[in-house]
Amino acid sequence: MSICIKGTGIVSPQKTFHDGGFPDEVVEYRGIRYLKCIEPPYREYIDPMTGRRMSRIVRMGICAAKKCLQDAHVTMPDAIITGTGLGCIEDTEKFLTSVIRNGERLLNPTPFIQSTHNTISSAIALSIKCHSYNSTYVHRGFSFENALRDGIMFLHENPDSNVLVGGLDEITDHSYLIMSRMGFWKRKPIDNLALLEYGDRGSVPGEGVSFFMLGNRTDDDRNCVRIRASDILYKPQSEEYITLKLQQFLAGQDAGGIKPDLLLFGLNGDPRSDSIYHNIHNILFRDCNLAYYKHLCGEYDTSVTFALWLATMILRHQQVPDVIKLKAFEPGEINNILIYNHVHGINHSFMLITRC
Repeated sequence: MSICIKGTGIVSPQKTFHDGGFPDEVVEYRGIRYLKCIEPPYREYIDPMTGRRMSRIVRMGICAAKKCLQDAHVTMPDAIITGTGLGCIEDTEKFLTSVIRNGERLLNPTPFIQSTHNTISSAIALSIKCHSYNSTYVHRGFSFENALRDGIMFLHENPDSNVLVGGLDEITDHSYLIMSRMGFWKRKPIDNLALLEYGDRGSVPGEGVSFFMLGNRTDDDRNCVRIRASDILYKPQSEEYITLKLQQFLAGQDAGGIKPDLLLFGLNGDPRSDSIYHNIHNILFRDCNLAYYKHLCGEYDTSVTFALWLATMILRHQQVPDVIKLKAFEPGEINNILIYNHVHGINHSFMLITRC
């Protein structure tokens, strides 16, 4: 498989929308219910008159996509593929509110049209005048993984192409309250950097928009990072089965098996889900460097895109931010990063990211 990441563009609750690696300053949120993105300078990427008619996530999506194109030095992608768990929630809420208030009569169709999950990928295509392949995957915790798989298949069929692949989700007050009733989130406001210290059930929700320019080759070998392998696991029957599949996943990439130099796990502060990560670490990777990332971006269906961006920055710059470290790190070169994430114990995904 081994697909090259030629460029990135990301909008997140951290100051990630800039050139370079991981931001020097980590944003700490105290007494918060959920993490919201630090919005980029829209005027630099979107005409103000056009932007007024767009929802927040659409504007963030266009900015992140254009930033990715700049980073990859690509003018026009050959395909745009996105993944989203819940899509444009803000526009969906506007439409449903108008249905209730107007008694299902005299409805404005615009919020409904803009609430569809493929709105962002379509808006990006219109913004850059891209008339090529365009698709959106909506598979909850597997949304980005399936978008990535489609992008990889496209590159296998079109070896000289550049594919823009992204994952995005947003949070609103209403969606937060609904999922709080389901027991997904912490009951009290927390400090995001102390996420793993609370011990009670639930995590902190977040949001983010991440795009990656994928290709089979790159002109810059010094900064070359590749997605060597990716796999998904749906509703595994036991933790032993997850461990077995992860062993098979790593063994399948090399005759002697690959030992990661860094583990990037999706711990989210909920003991019910974090126990899976800790058990796998103790069984398979007890001596391996361990890091996590959801205290920086929050929990959402496509949060693995933040991990992929973070892994790309670590491999490019050979620096692991102290804020993501979970144990004493052994110094040394980092060539292989294993990303393991699961969403509510249902959707499990593995990614092996390597340096060229």
